[in-house]
Formats: sequence, C-alpha cells, structure tokens
Amino acid sequence: MITAAKIHDVLRGTDSVTGTGVICDRLWPRGVSKADTEGFLWLKGIAPSPGLRKWFGHDPDRFEEFAARYRAELDEAFAAGNEDVKKLLQLGDATLLYAAKDRAINHAEILRDWANEKAR
Repeated sequence: MITAAKIHDVLRGTDSVTGTGVICDRLWPRGVSKADTEGFLWLKGIAPSPGLRKWFGHDPDRFEEFAARYRAELDEAFAAGNEDVKKLLQLGDATLLYAAKDRAINHAEILRDWANEKAR
C-alpha cells in the first residue's frame, strides 16, 4: 500500500522526485522529454476522464465541484479494480508529476490527498 504521495510540477524538472516518479496526466506533458523521465511510471488511468477535464477547463470557480467529481471517478476506478489505480496504491513512496500551469488548482492535489487517505 502507498505510504506517502507527494506532488511535483514536472515542468520544473525531476531532480526533487523521491520514491517512484508517477506521471499522472492523461496526455504526455508538452516539453517533457521521455528520456528525462526514464524509469518513471505513466499511469494515464489515474487522471481525470477527458470529459471531466474539459468541463473543468482549469476554472478556479469550478475546482470544488471538479474535486468532488474526480474523487468519485477515483473511487469508482478503485472499486472496479482499475490497473493503474492498483499500481499507484501498491507503491511505497511516490511523487506524482503533473504539468498543469496552476500549482495549487490541479488534479494532482486531489489525487495526492485521495491516495494518502487510502493509505490510512
């Protein structure tokens, strides 16, 4: 079971990644070389669904509702035995890497909290 999940903006580099690096975006981050992330996991199945991501549109006014909907998607994926969710939760120490422009309002914040709650 995951023991700790942290988040880090992959666009700022990968030097501070501890544990297993996990890219948690559904789309590969623009400007990030796959060579720079060699050895990291890319778990597309833990990202928000395309429909939810498009609905949210990184609108701060929608973040609270986005968080509730995304948590519901994660709970459903967990209950269904989603392989990417299972992999994430089996990691010990992990750093969730995202490429959103806003460092405070993004899905990695929600995913980190959700994964850490599952670890308890």
